[in-house]
Amino acid sequence: MLGLSRDLSRAGHRTELLGYGAAFETFARIRSRVRRRVEHLAGSGQRYAVVGHSLGGLALRAALDGVHPQPAQFIMLGTPNRVPRLALRFRGAWPYRILTGEVGQLLAREDFFAHLPRPTARYTIIAGTAGPRGRWSPFGQDPNDWVVAVDETKIVDDDQPIQLSAVHTFMMQNAGVRHAVRLVLGEVAA
Repeated sequence: MLGLSRDLSRAGHRTELLGYGAAFETFARIRSRVRRRVEHLAGSGQRYAVVGHSLGGLALRAALDGVHPQPAQFIMLGTPNRVPRLALRFRGAWPYRILTGEVGQLLAREDFFAHLPRPTARYTIIAGTAGPRGRWSPFGQDPNDWVVAVDETKIVDDDQPIQLSAVHTFMMQNAGVRHAVRLVLGEVAA
């Protein structure tokens, strides 16, 4: 997220980064750290926005529940807001379990997503479409970013994600994604 952070700083936004280690931290611990940071921002008296990539978007969804004031904008980049089919497919494989820890197992559970609060803040979903499609793809013909399908980024069926040709892991480095984030934040600031 460092490149996106620099990009937003050049556009006049003050940015902060908060990292986590999905392989060795529980979701509750990640959520708690994100919650403390968001509460600090909310208590500052200034308007703020939040951007989360993948699991970071889910941590923000959980952390924002009950925070006042809510952010002026919540942007999710490639966030799986529904059970991702790859999590279902690989949840039992030891490399997946080692690399994703407890969080990876949660991603394969419908009840985890059912209990995530729906954002009350204005939100934008940006989904990548540079992943494989076709007979040999685990996504079939569905547009995807190699990790998450576009339809898996939706919180509700009516969501209309901004679809850009981007790969999941490097989405925040994609020029189109960065431009879209700047536009969305610019609309909020106007």
